[in-house]
Amino acid sequence: MHVRFALAAAALAAMLALPADAGMLLREPAAKSYVSGPRLSALARDTLINSPLRGERHRILDSLVDEIGETCNCTMFDGDEVIYLDRVETAWPLRVNLQPGSRVPLHCSASGKLFLAHMRREARQRLLAAAPLPRYTPNTLCDVAALERELRAIKAEGASFDREEYLLGIVCMAVPILHGKRAIAAVALHAPVARLSIDGARAWLPRMQEAARALAGTYEARA
Repeated sequence: MHVRFALAAAALAAMLALPADAGMLLREPAAKSYVSGPRLSALARDTLINSPLRGERHRILDSLVDEIGETCNCTMFDGDEVIYLDRVETAWPLRVNLQPGSRVPLHCSASGKLFLAHMRREARQRLLAAAPLPRYTPNTLCDVAALERELRAIKAEGASFDREEYLLGIVCMAVPILHGKRAIAAVALHAPVARLSIDGARAWLPRMQEAARALAGTYEARA
């Protein structure tokens, strides 16, 4: 029995060696488990950005923007940043221009904090310990303990807010696009604080959650 187990383990290790060497998988330091590597992550990201279902997702965002009147976007967690998958701009002339493929930090963006809040605690702690938390505005949370308190509040409410933490004058709200209990992406709105307050954004939470459920259906359809 032990011999068969050892042979099976050796065969599995040999099978995993090729994708690991190709950058598709990474072995966790001091552990026997594997996580997705940079090439696999890049493949998943590019697949989502160029998915045949992108048109359907874009229509959901477009409907959301028509109703709310502010810019909305879909994002995903990528490495130690947030990447924009799709975006529909408001017709207002005062807006922030971030195209699909743009990246923003985790610790001071609504989507980024949302993804952090949904991570396993151990993985989040490793990430925050390794990553700098630069200050972008006077409101940026650069202290890990303060950020952890914020993340607990986000998990409890089911929504994340950027209170001018990344760009002065801009507020954001993000809600998770869930597959089971896992946040596979996020849908967010943002606007100048002169047009929309945090409380004003929160009033749109039920509609944003409805859109997140619709978007989740497109990811399930892809799977």
